[in-house]
Amino acid sequence: MARPRIVIVGAGFAGFHAARRLAGVSRGAADVVLVNPTDYFLYLPLLPEVSGGVLDPRRVTVSLADTLPGVQVVLGEVDGIDVDGRTISYVDPEGRTSRLSYHRLVLAAGSVNKLLPIPGVADHAHGFRGIPEAVYLRERLIQQIELADATDDPTEREARCTFVVVGAGYTGTEVAAQGQLFTDEIVRHHPRLDGIRPRWLLLDTADRVLPGLAARMSRAAERVLRERGIEVCLGTSVTEATADGVQLSDGRFLPSRTLVWCVGVRPDPLVEATGLQTTRGRVTVDEYLTVPGHPEILACGDAAAVPDPARPGEITPMTAQHAVRQGRLAADNIAASYGVGRRRPYRHRDLGFVVDLGGWQATANPLHIPLSGLPARAVARGYHLLSLPANRARTAADWLFAAIGSRPSVQLGLVPDAAVPLDTAAPELARR
Repeated sequence: MARPRIVIVGAGFAGFHAARRLAGVSRGAADVVLVNPTDYFLYLPLLPEVSGGVLDPRRVTVSLADTLPGVQVVLGEVDGIDVDGRTISYVDPEGRTSRLSYHRLVLAAGSVNKLLPIPGVADHAHGFRGIPEAVYLRERLIQQIELADATDDPTEREARCTFVVVGAGYTGTEVAAQGQLFTDEIVRHHPRLDGIRPRWLLLDTADRVLPGLAARMSRAAERVLRERGIEVCLGTSVTEATADGVQLSDGRFLPSRTLVWCVGVRPDPLVEATGLQTTRGRVTVDEYLTVPGHPEILACGDAAAVPDPARPGEITPMTAQHAVRQGRLAADNIAASYGVGRRRPYRHRDLGFVVDLGGWQATANPLHIPLSGLPARAVARGYHLLSLPANRARTAADWLFAAIGSRPSVQLGLVPDAAVPLDTAAPELARR
């Protein structure tokens, strides 16, 4: 008798941890197949440190082959699911289309950059969801400082030294904080720019930074940003983007060559293509993560509208904490469907959040204990090291080198502008 095949779509936080748990509980009784465009799991929370020149990109990528023994990794972008025929279709890196049948399916396709109908943004802004975008931003910062050094035009120099981040959530706040430290360091290596300090602006339509977190964390983070000279513009957004700058909703035009789009995320377009019922753009599931009418399909992470037991009538936010727990629960409930263990509903306890602001500054509320400054920084570093499935020693070494030395400031030209469009269904891949 053939062993049942369990297919997992996506190797983000939910998919990776589902595969890891299933590999352990199945003990070879089932074929666990993970389909993903890349051969690594991306530890997304440390991505701002890649763009800020602190970490090598390989530190935040975890080899699927090394960490998921017993799981078959299939490289490809899933572009369709036949729920009646119980098959998925995918396109491999060489453009070939193939199909896989499944007995159980875990849909953990994750999310992509959220788009808004603002003129010029899709053409001139870049998102921040994958390694290509982080590497592109790092090299963009270096390039703009070097081009500012090369020109004698004060207007052009000012524009090239002005960096705009839209979205003051978790990602945007950390990108601005890390980027400001990085560009300040780069400028010191350019004597012609003596006396010029790069200008950073963080925009959001909300009335505070980190609007989804506790007010105390928000105030602490905003204070650090403002003390560093970052212009925090609340109640403000972009109304138009051009090659020469951005028009703001308060009437100002900012000459700039760099616009970073961190306004949030939306479910992967694959969700809509499945034809499954959705809630707020995410696959509708019950408290067991099962798709109604399709007991063989479970969905978790950013792609799933999981009922939030702590907020009746609401669905869980798109956070790594929820994705990790949901991925593990999906694995356990699939095992239960084969008679191993028991089926359980989704429950969670908020463990708090950490926001790393670079240098020796951070804000955190582990187990709802408010911290800031060096204690929060220690908690943030410890949390990330514990959460990283691999590369811990190398990551700690990079942190040490960045603390006692300078950040590498050379651009290799590996990711051109056209390779990282904002409107993409696969931000983890550089477009050719």
